[in-house]
Amino acid sequence: MATMKDVARLAGVSTSTVSHVINNNRFVSDAVREKIDAAIRQLNYAPSALARSLKLNQTRTIGMLLTASSNPFYAEVVRGVENSCYERGYSLVLCNTAGDEERMNRSLETLLQKRVDGLLIMCTESHLPSAEILNRYPTIPSVMMDWAPFEGSSDIIQDNSLLGGEMATDYLISRGYTRIACIVGPLDKTPARLRLEGYKRAMAAAGLPVLPGYIVDSDFEFQGGYNAMNQLLTLSEVPQAVFTSNDAMAVGVYHALYQAGLSVPQDVAVIGYDDIELARYLTPPLTTIHQPKDELGELAIDTLIHRLADPGASQQTLVLTPELVERASVAER
Repeated sequence: MATMKDVARLAGVSTSTVSHVINNNRFVSDAVREKIDAAIRQLNYAPSALARSLKLNQTRTIGMLLTASSNPFYAEVVRGVENSCYERGYSLVLCNTAGDEERMNRSLETLLQKRVDGLLIMCTESHLPSAEILNRYPTIPSVMMDWAPFEGSSDIIQDNSLLGGEMATDYLISRGYTRIACIVGPLDKTPARLRLEGYKRAMAAAGLPVLPGYIVDSDFEFQGGYNAMNQLLTLSEVPQAVFTSNDAMAVGVYHALYQAGLSVPQDVAVIGYDDIELARYLTPPLTTIHQPKDELGELAIDTLIHRLADPGASQQTLVLTPELVERASVAER
């Protein structure tokens, strides 16, 4: 493989002149530039990103640890992160932890050894990233996405799940529903716990009881929503409405109701959370709480870049505001 020295030797110039042409950071006469370009073509030379990163002490890469899932929410967040990286001149290295603590920490060590400029972490809270590993690389900033509390120096970005849970439940109550069930996400995740708390607060504020069996634990996945709705359908009093703590589970709820010969919203109203792209294409389109996924990715990258520029800044916890998106899965009673 040709090196910059080979190009300089063939063109009859210094390596620094070749560097100036490649990086376009200093004036070089057209005649010299043409000789260097010809030598580059002849040798099929490609600049080394590794050499550049060693010289500049930055790799222009961001690492991201993510527990992969069938839930489209995560794919949409990654899309937002990747777009933000591209717009800011960074590359994204994505590692799937598969919900496994050992795999998460091995991936964490690998990313940090490769000297990524910053790190995004969006995993299950039942497995915290190794503080020992993070402490070995104190100059590499990290951002926890949709995850709190965390005992460390990482910045945290999350949506206001407590408010979102209240908004979803209040909307059902305002439409005349009184028997409202809640399908909960995995309780090792702070957003799931807070959405459940928001549901309980709204029910209590309206003086409405949470009937026995009306809170069902699930997993934020399609199948989990399907199983949870089938469980609710076995109750002597079937709910009039269901707050489903994310849209992926709402898809499963729709399928369970369809198989039972029931219609949304005529028999059971459904409201979701996240506003994934699929939500608007369901039949009927799903009323949901919009979580700003693109903004989540953009803010995470900008927070990392700010931390790189000012490593001594105080730890930040940034909270995004949810919004209600009214569609056709909730009717007026």
